[in-house]
Amino acid sequence: MTTGPLIVQSDKTALLEVDHPQAADARHDLAIFAELERAPEHIHTYRITRLGLWNARAAGHDSDFVLGVLDKYAKFAVPSSVRADITETMSRYGRLVIQRGADGELELFSTDRAILLEASRHRKISELLDGPISNEAFKIQPWARGQVKQELLKLGWPAEDFAGYTEGTPHEIAMQQSSEWKVRDYQNQAVEKFWDGGSGVVVLPCGAGKTIVGAAAMAVAKTNTLILVTNTVSARQWKSELIRRTTLTEDEIGEYSGSLKEIKPVTIATYQILTTKRKSEYAHLALLNANDWGLIVYDEVHLLPAPIFKMTADLQARRRLGLTATLVREDGKEGEVFSLIGPKRFDAPWKEIEAQGYIAPAACFEVRIDLPDEERLNYAVSNQEDRYRIAATSSSKIPVIKQLMARHQGEPTLIIGQYLDQIHEVSAALKVDEITGETPIADRERLFDDFRNGRITTLVVSKVANFSIDLPEASVAIQISGSYGSRQEEAQRLGRLLRPKADGRAANFYTLIARDTIDQDFAQNRQRFLAEQGYSYEIMDSFEL
Repeated sequence: MTTGPLIVQSDKTALLEVDHPQAADARHDLAIFAELERAPEHIHTYRITRLGLWNARAAGHDSDFVLGVLDKYAKFAVPSSVRADITETMSRYGRLVIQRGADGELELFSTDRAILLEASRHRKISELLDGPISNEAFKIQPWARGQVKQELLKLGWPAEDFAGYTEGTPHEIAMQQSSEWKVRDYQNQAVEKFWDGGSGVVVLPCGAGKTIVGAAAMAVAKTNTLILVTNTVSARQWKSELIRRTTLTEDEIGEYSGSLKEIKPVTIATYQILTTKRKSEYAHLALLNANDWGLIVYDEVHLLPAPIFKMTADLQARRRLGLTATLVREDGKEGEVFSLIGPKRFDAPWKEIEAQGYIAPAACFEVRIDLPDEERLNYAVSNQEDRYRIAATSSSKIPVIKQLMARHQGEPTLIIGQYLDQIHEVSAALKVDEITGETPIADRERLFDDFRNGRITTLVVSKVANFSIDLPEASVAIQISGSYGSRQEEAQRLGRLLRPKADGRAANFYTLIARDTIDQDFAQNRQRFLAEQGYSYEIMDSFEL
């Protein structure tokens, strides 16, 4: 009998013994094809999913690799039913192919006629086809490339897309490297994997330079590029970084947002403006037809709004790069990202990048507080919907915030919350500035700049600071409330701290939790993300501070 850290069960879950000496290596290898489902202290539960296996297959791993990982770490023999299922599931990827025929028309092709007929006779897929071309191919309607991929994925036959991409209008872009600064090895690797695959997603920790991966991909493509980002502040940070790191000038980069409507060879647009409706129409989606894009970059791809998925389905002829710190979507639409943006092409574990010195080490803490009697009674008689808000916004969190600030006096600190009234209350109690969605863009940029330059050391921020905000010296985050149990939010908030510090100090990430409430339950779900990345977290009582 082997003594590995893993027990693989017949329901395709795998139990990982966290304290085992091989646990870190096993976690690293499992992340390629399995999703962490539960992460209590001693045993973590992974689930082997079809989408995870197909992502691994798209990244170049076959069933021999997956079974080899399970055999290497398994304490007992891997059940034969699981072995057969993994082999069969992975063999489904690419049995159907989307390609261009001799006449340049789109075709759905397979050497396995039975699979081709099964797919072509499926009601939703048959509507997207235009009749048989031969025993091995059906014609795909010119506009339906994305929808065909979506429906094939749902049917369980994910297609490989070899139909190629339009080059777009050529535009010269190069990286500006020097003896002081170079594109890192893992960033180059990410670009190579993306380019070899044609389209897809690169997963990197916040602070590990996703913008540089985007810029380096643009330097390979040398074509008109559309970059989609979460907000205007993020758009301006992208523009600043592109001017600093590439040969692009200010005149070549346009901003398409609520305040500016520029279309230039490189255009940075916000998701919000593209999903704004006028007379029931998405008026600004016409932007996509206004230029011959050769590359589309989706920043924070895990946040893609539904109308952008539709837009992406219409843009299958363009090369697409998704950038994110985590592919987890709380709405379960990971399959949409897989079929319409592309599979995961590169995923660097956070701890690996930390070991190379490119992101700061972080210590994570859950600080448990007790609700005062009045709030406890209010919580007890409230409905399920109101209970989280009551627990998350408890006034008893304010003294704990003050204690933590005293503990880290002078260190750049972000206090992060979900609810506006709580943010106003904390900001007033601590006498520090706040940033919310109501804060004008100019004021946000001024406050972020003051924080970066050390003129202020503390900010209270809402979820507007979750994404794409570069605050390199932030080293303490105090999370006071969040979007229920969102793992993607946990990734973004921890990511605010991970830029390496000038003096090499570690980061500290605190989450304040009301004991024995739904607040504590949601925290356990968020912490799955931390465990997935190899971070441990310490549970403390507020009186221990």
